[in-house]
This record gives sequence, structure tokens and C-alpha cells, in this order.
Amino acid sequence: MAFDGAYLYAVRQEIEPFLGARVEKIHQPSKEELILHLRSFQGAVKILIHISGDSARIHLTEVSVENPPAPPMFCMLLRKHLGGGKFAGVRQDGLERILFLDFDCINELGDSVRLTLACEVMGRYSNCILINQDGKIIDSLKRNADITRERVLLSGFPYEMPHRSQRLNFLETDDATVLNALLLAPDQNLEKALVSVFEGVSPLLAREWAYYTCKSGVRSHELDKNQQERLLYIIHKTADMLRNQNYQFHILMTPEGSLKDFCFFRPEQYGNLMLVKPMPSASSALDTFYSERDLKARMKQRANDLFKLLMTRIERVTRKLEHQRIELAETDKMNQNKLFGDLLSANLYQIQKGDTSAKVVNFYEESCPEIIIPLQVNLTPSQNAQKYYTLYRKSATAKQKLSEQIQQGEQELIYLESVFDILSRAETENDLLLLREELAQQGYLRNRTQKQKPVKQAPPIAYQSEDGFLILVGRNNRQNDQLTLKQASKQDIWFHTQNIPGSHVILVTDGKEPSETAIRQAGMLSAYHSKARDSAQVPVDFTRVKFVKKPNGAKPGMVIFTNQQTLYLKPDRELAEKLIYKG
Repeated sequence: MAFDGAYLYAVRQEIEPFLGARVEKIHQPSKEELILHLRSFQGAVKILIHISGDSARIHLTEVSVENPPAPPMFCMLLRKHLGGGKFAGVRQDGLERILFLDFDCINELGDSVRLTLACEVMGRYSNCILINQDGKIIDSLKRNADITRERVLLSGFPYEMPHRSQRLNFLETDDATVLNALLLAPDQNLEKALVSVFEGVSPLLAREWAYYTCKSGVRSHELDKNQQERLLYIIHKTADMLRNQNYQFHILMTPEGSLKDFCFFRPEQYGNLMLVKPMPSASSALDTFYSERDLKARMKQRANDLFKLLMTRIERVTRKLEHQRIELAETDKMNQNKLFGDLLSANLYQIQKGDTSAKVVNFYEESCPEIIIPLQVNLTPSQNAQKYYTLYRKSATAKQKLSEQIQQGEQELIYLESVFDILSRAETENDLLLLREELAQQGYLRNRTQKQKPVKQAPPIAYQSEDGFLILVGRNNRQNDQLTLKQASKQDIWFHTQNIPGSHVILVTDGKEPSETAIRQAGMLSAYHSKARDSAQVPVDFTRVKFVKKPNGAKPGMVIFTNQQTLYLKPDRELAEKLIYKG
């Protein structure tokens, strides 16, 4: 991703206006995430610090995050040292990917001290380190994260900057130094050379510079005079953009809508291969880009045990079904056993005890072919016939039982996959607790203790079509049943993805005939709230609620329906967010 030193420079400029604010709250929603709540005369603001390897960053945020019931130890430490402190400074050394947040605080003795929070945004080596007024480490969010001979991140040790290679800061370097550095660097593709020569420059920014220099690509030692001038021009233009805060923040998306990257300029290198969405600020771009991914990662961390349980159950049921289907295929021999029994019974007079086989005419076929039937030498002809009848009866019974067990296993597999899909889309701790209750009721988990308070079910997710029809979406299997079978009117329209786990969706008609727009948007929401959320075309069945029934003994969320029609729709996140009911 493009969170480089240059982008961090823009983030620092957004944070600077809040100097003088007081630290009001500190939260740690996950083990790699901190949120500092600051309050000043300008109002409240939140600074997010994230040190996960694939999404490390620091920026202002407006996203509300659910916090754990008990704060982690590092969060308590920050509350002790920084609580009530004054936000006194924000520093960046050149374009290094480290932001230092200074706070004026009062220590336990009542003395005024300056503490620093070093936010190192360096991929998998990212960290957040609290440093005292003497420059020594108090503690870090990742302990022992980067212990080498040159640098030790342990409490009581002096804080040292990470190893820093000698690279140029394009905000301060003159033209001759730039061209000379490119000539001294190894001869390679221009974008790679730019990354190695300049600090704070991501591959995305380097590719943009190289694309402006020569659209067809060029090696760093082969630049002609015109290309050198173009390269120096785009570098100066980028530097002026940073100094004058003349940014153009954008998010890059694939034509299918998947978020791919972000930047502080309008990229030209992709042409029509990427969609470009403008954003008002550096922080809003990061909020939009990472919010959904972080939510999924956070919920996956909290629901890790449920994911493991469901995966184990799904694998076990799948293996069991495979074995049962093999056994069921073997029961197809039962008709042959009955045939052998009938033919032996009809030819007992010509079979002797001790024969190893009997050659008889199969009079059940028009051509009356002769067939050979294996016999057990220690059994009489009659006992051999009865043996085949017994095998036939066992096979018939086994086929009936296996068919029932396979049907039950298939229903259980559908249910487990539906729970897994709901779990993957869970957004709050309450959603997880409700799923735990449901799994406990179905016997997959132990029942909750009586001391715990009952979990309150949130109402269905409400949307409104562009022409005013209310659309309700179930949050879990139990709410799906409640919504479809009890809450919805018989004339409302029910939606569900075809043979794909997903939520029940109800288009509330209030006795009116729904428009085609409302039907298609409700169908789109059904596809969006399903396992096929990221697919291009999703089949969605819909029918009147009166045609939806729940079989006796069926698991939560499992229904049968008739008189359905099918739409093929593409899930649209932007439209789904736009249709959220605000009434």
C-alpha cells in the first residue's frame, strides 16, 4: 500500500492543528490498535494508531470501534502516563515513516514531564513506543519486536531510531544531487531506482514519476535530457504539493469495486484499468480504505474459537457425507442379491450341497441368459438362497438409513455454512454473543452460565429503496426465522440467494404492489448480505412470504419455498450504504 513517508507527511499536517488538546480517553480495541481521544476548544478528535503489518498507519479517524470489556495492559499504562496530558507536538524526521507525538503530563510526584509516543509505521516492524523525558523506553505495544545488536526495544533501555539507509529527501534535494544519485545507483528500471534513492517514496509514487518521465518505461542510466527534465519537474511538483498542502487524495478501485490503494495525487499510470475515487482528506481516505478490512480482522480475532469450531464441524460433516455416499453406492448391489435369491429358490432341485457355484437361467430377462451365482460350500442350496435374501434386506435397510443420514448431514452442512457466513459478516460483540447462544442451543457449544445476562437482539438491518419501500435484513439465523415467519406480512416479498448462505431479506409492501426498482434493490441487498458478496453475478430467489414454510424440526434459518422467481444481480456496497434507512 502507499502509506509512505510522503503520505505520513500529509497526515502530520492534518494532526498539527490539534496541538494543545487534552488527552481525554485512551482505548485499545485490539492488540495492535490504539485510539487516542483528544478534546480542545475546537471539539473532539480521535487519533488512530495501527501497527498490524499489512495495515500499519496513523491518522485522524471518525470510525467508531467497539472496545473489549477489560482494557489491555498497555492501554492501562498509557492512561496512567498520558491521561489528562496536553498534546504538545507532532514531529517527523525528514520523510521517515515515524511520527513522534509529544505530550506534556504530570507524573506521580506532581512534576511536569514531557512524554513521547513514537509511532513507527514500518510494515511488519511497526510499533508504538512510549518514551520518558530522559529518552528511555517505558513500554511498547509490541514487546521485543525488533531486538538486534544495534537496537533493543525493552523497558528501561534508551530509545534508538531504527536503522536508516542514506537516501535523499526530495523536499530538500537539488537537481544535480538527484541526477548524480540515479547515476551512482545500480542500473535498473527507473521506478525501482527512485525507491532506492529517495526516502519516503512508495512504489506507487515512484511508478507515477516514472510514468510521467517516460510512459513506455526506461532504465535509470538511460535517461536523455528531456526525460531528466520531466523527472525533475514531476519531483518538484510533488514537493510543492506537500509544502503547500495542495493534495488530491484518491482511493484506487478495480472495476468490480475492490479497494486496491490510496494516494495523495491523482494517478495517471493505470489509465482505465482502475477507478479513481476522490477523498476530502488523508485521514478520510485511510478510514474508508481500512475500516471494513480492520473490522473483519478485529471480529475474526475475537471469534477465532468459533471459526475453528465451525471449520472443524464442516470438515467432519463433509468427510462423513463422503463415506456415507460411498456406502450408499455399494447398496445398489441389493437388487442383484434379491435376483440371486429368487433364481436359487427356483432352481433348488438341480443344486447340490458342496457346489461352489450354480449356473442358472435368468428368466427375468427376455433373452433368458445363463448366469453363474457364487455359493458357499458349507451351506445347503436353500441356505444359500436365504443368505442372498438376508443381504438384500440388510442393503435395503442400510439404503433407507443412509439416505436419511445423508439428508440430515446435508441439512447440517447447509446450516453450519450459513452460521459461518453470518460469523464472517459479524460487526459487533453482541453479534458474536448471539451466535454463541444459537450454537449452544443447537448443541455445538456448552450453554452459557446462568450468571451471565441474556443477550439482547438488535433489530433487523433496515434499508429503504429509492422509491420508498422498507427493506429488512436478518442479522442471524434466529432473526431470519423471526423476520420471515412472524414479523413479515403474507404479502411481503421474501428474498434469498439461490443455494448460497445468506440473510433473509423482506421487502415490506404494506399491501402495495412493489416497483421493479424496489425488487431489484432488495435482491441486491440479499446478494450483498450473503457469502457471495464479492461475486459479480449472484442468483437471488424471491417469492411472497406466504409461500415460505419452515419444516418441522428444521434448524434455525432453514426454510422451504415455492412459486419463486430468480434475478441475477451484482452486490453493490456503495448503493447498500446509500439505502440505509435513516428514519
